[in-house]
Amino acid sequence: MTNFNATILEDTTKLSIKNRGYSYGDALFETIKVLSGKVLFWEDHYFRLMASMRIMRMEIPMHYTMEYLEEQIQNTLTANTLQNASARVKLTVYRNEGGLYLPENNDVSFIISVQKTEEDLYQLNESFYEVDLFKDYYMSPSLLSTLKTNNKALNVIGSIYAKENNLNNCLVLNTNKHVIEALNGNVFLVKDNQIKTPPVTDGCLKGVMRKQLMDILKLLPDYELVEASISPFELQKADELFISNVIIGIQPITKYRKKAFNTTVAKMLLQKLNVKLRLG
Repeated sequence: MTNFNATILEDTTKLSIKNRGYSYGDALFETIKVLSGKVLFWEDHYFRLMASMRIMRMEIPMHYTMEYLEEQIQNTLTANTLQNASARVKLTVYRNEGGLYLPENNDVSFIISVQKTEEDLYQLNESFYEVDLFKDYYMSPSLLSTLKTNNKALNVIGSIYAKENNLNNCLVLNTNKHVIEALNGNVFLVKDNQIKTPPVTDGCLKGVMRKQLMDILKLLPDYELVEASISPFELQKADELFISNVIIGIQPITKYRKKAFNTTVAKMLLQKLNVKLRLG
């Protein structure tokens, strides 16, 4: 069951071929983790969505409050008998039909879909996980590159490239040849007691889990958190690399080219993240 503008519909319901999210990628989405019925990091998701809608010059309806949209998420979970379960939620907001590249208006609609997940708290996956650079196309850093829009051609092609080369993931470069993120999340590099992640100005996604981990790291006196550009040459000198997103939490990278990495910091951070969720 899918929530279409506050109406619960069968998943077989079809969208118009004139839908602007389909026709022009004129849409934004949030991928949200629900833990035993609780929407995680909802405030961060909500404010990122609102900020993204403003950047996209979408008209934000007055009733799109944090409480209203969370209620719609809960209604969708209940309609799918997942109100007390753990789930993956996708909230998509798109500009309404009309116009070509130039829309006839800036009004919006939303769709919420849900999918049950097996894990409750975040689990550390320490199995073999190999990445390499994706160099066929580069991300041009701008405000638009930090948004979760339906324009994800680079991520799609990069994922196909990874599969064709027996890789678990790829790292994305910007036009300045800096490492900015993975295909499905933000990236962190550990060297000695310094933990580095690319700044949003380099073009990486303004990730919700990225923010959670940075908040935790700022409270740890034994580590120095640095937002700075990452050169591909730094990767093989690192002690540890890991990817973050709200669904997996933290995914350690175990191999990049000839370099193998440990998972010490990733394991520590995931434990602290789960403690934060329990206390929250």
